[in-house]
Amino acid sequence: MLKINRLHQITELKQRAYNIRQHALRMGQVQGQGYVGQALGAADLLAVSYFHAMKYQPENPEWEGRDRFYLSIGHYAIALYAALIEANVIPLEELETYGSDDSRLPMSGMASYTPGMEITGGSLGHGLGIAVGACLGLKQKNSNAFVYNLLSDGELNEGSTWEAVMSASHWKLDNLIAIIDVNNQQADGHSSDILAFEPIVDRWESFGWYTQRVDGNEVEDLLEAFDNARNHKGKNPRVIICDTKMGKGVSFLESREKTHFIRVDEHEWDEALNILTHYGK
Repeated sequence: MLKINRLHQITELKQRAYNIRQHALRMGQVQGQGYVGQALGAADLLAVSYFHAMKYQPENPEWEGRDRFYLSIGHYAIALYAALIEANVIPLEELETYGSDDSRLPMSGMASYTPGMEITGGSLGHGLGIAVGACLGLKQKNSNAFVYNLLSDGELNEGSTWEAVMSASHWKLDNLIAIIDVNNQQADGHSSDILAFEPIVDRWESFGWYTQRVDGNEVEDLLEAFDNARNHKGKNPRVIICDTKMGKGVSFLESREKTHFIRVDEHEWDEALNILTHYGK
């Protein structure tokens, strides 16, 4: 019975991830461009975050007892909007306003605009430090809430990230779960060529973090990693390193050499949605 339930759970989460990818592509189609590659790559980890790991109330995004999801990578906003739409935090019809004047869905995430957007990102390397402060505050309140912080491999270039890594371990922040999207892409090229981050597991472990590395596009592996992170008994922060594929689910986007910021011809959006439909099956 447990195996059957797990298989059902995996199937449901894969459907959620498919829906998140579809929402992201439709938003990209509104503007004709955007950080769609990242959204397609991160859809699986977002599905597991919002539909398995986290506790929250869609109708009350500021509920005090919620787990927090901090998007350090502000330009991944389209990915988080897609997850929030799927979670019924943001109405589906608002998708059509993406990036428009007076929209609650600006192209870079802003906490003051969007329900469920906990922090304003954009200046990279600050999200984990904010998460550290939030975790300290939650402990002062005797809250059992977790903070999930999504950051990119490119943010490992930033000294402020490593200050936060060291601080979290020092303060024994066992209510902090960092998620690193390792897609090896940033604006100037491959992340590993800009500034090498391997051996990434050894580096995080050396700072005292409970560290796991998984295929970030395999829901079953993500389920296990998120459960392990939440249930780990040690008094240390946790990190899940997720290897993902930019443009996942849309073959012609997966194969592009440069996918940091995607511009496609008008007809290609429908083609992408059609290809995604077959991937979802």
